[in-house]
Amino acid sequence: MADRHFERPSQRPAGVRPIGAPGHMGVDYEARVDFARLREYRLARATEALRASECGAFLLFDFYNIRYTTQTWIGGALGDKMIRYALLFRDRPAVEWDFGSAVKHHKLYSQWLPDENWRPGFLGFRGAVAPAAGLMRDAEAGVLGEPLGLDIVEPPFLFELERQGIAVRDAQQPMLDARVIKSPDEIMLLNQAAAMVDGVYQDIAEFLRPGRRENEIVALANKRLYEMGSDQVEAVNSISGERCNPHPHNFTDRLIRPGDQAFFDIIHSFNGYRTCYYRTFGVGWATPAQQDAYRQARDWMDAAIDAIKPGVTSDVVARVLPAAQDFGFDSELAAFGLQFAHGLGLGLHERPIISRLNSLEHPVELQAGMVFAMETYCPATDGISAARIEEEVVVTDYGTEILTRFPAIDLPIAARY
Repeated sequence: MADRHFERPSQRPAGVRPIGAPGHMGVDYEARVDFARLREYRLARATEALRASECGAFLLFDFYNIRYTTQTWIGGALGDKMIRYALLFRDRPAVEWDFGSAVKHHKLYSQWLPDENWRPGFLGFRGAVAPAAGLMRDAEAGVLGEPLGLDIVEPPFLFELERQGIAVRDAQQPMLDARVIKSPDEIMLLNQAAAMVDGVYQDIAEFLRPGRRENEIVALANKRLYEMGSDQVEAVNSISGERCNPHPHNFTDRLIRPGDQAFFDIIHSFNGYRTCYYRTFGVGWATPAQQDAYRQARDWMDAAIDAIKPGVTSDVVARVLPAAQDFGFDSELAAFGLQFAHGLGLGLHERPIISRLNSLEHPVELQAGMVFAMETYCPATDGISAARIEEEVVVTDYGTEILTRFPAIDLPIAARY
């Protein structure tokens, strides 16, 4: 068992192997991620959700739902443009409409769908091509006579469906329900992604000192993650000194100074599976106020993790988190995002969402296979410093496993004098 100052004691029973984070290459001598099995699992979960609904098909625009059902991915720059879409059927292979030459690439390398099911599509770059051009009108819907499930949609496309007399239902809820239970392959990918950030935090700890800028930390994290094989660095928060309180959720060119408290959030994906992973440091030293804030954030974190068990409802976890007024906010809405948990998977914010804002009145049951990031935040009594901690948690049959390994029980001090 590791020293208490480095990690939480494990809940794992004797004889149960820990969740692995093997090397990234495919090899013949170890069982690693089985991508064929991963594709089959995701498609089966989505199809089961469709069959349980009243819809004849799901028409999916959400980038992560498209990846979950068609096992395709193209550059992140196109992720918010609403030009890719996929049609998931109950009893036949999905059809995907993609951007330009990506279709030809899918036919060559993504052979789990028939060639004719990869089709070119384009709906106008979120209005840059005006609806009058008819791209929405000419898009193939493919299902008549039954309701069509939609996850997210541009108004002109919705209006066109209404004009054609197609009844529309919400597909995002069943799709998020399908994605909530992760397979062992998904959990392994999440753990590999977290292991990459473990290493980045070691680099940050060695690099962090007075005279560095917040944006230099962001550059370092991006460089190292891409070198290690990240397929997308979604964001890096880098926050120091007086910017810690209130939390601005960004980074600047501020010079880090002796005695600062500094915290970082690293959000990236490996083979699509994401991290959301905060750590806080003292720079040179830490004042009593900073240490107290960190201990409180850690206590809140440990209380929340201790409450997480399969079969427990999310309101039980939310109740051990501090109320908004306990750390300087007027309402749970104003404080949202500082003391909460959010699901992790292909998307950054999946189910479950656990907070005092939504979970007390609308609890959900926690189940083995759920994976989420648990976040706490505590402002210091000096009025400017604050501590921020985040652990990625897997719900197991016996309790929890923590994927995030960089030391966070006690406040780490970088460039100690």
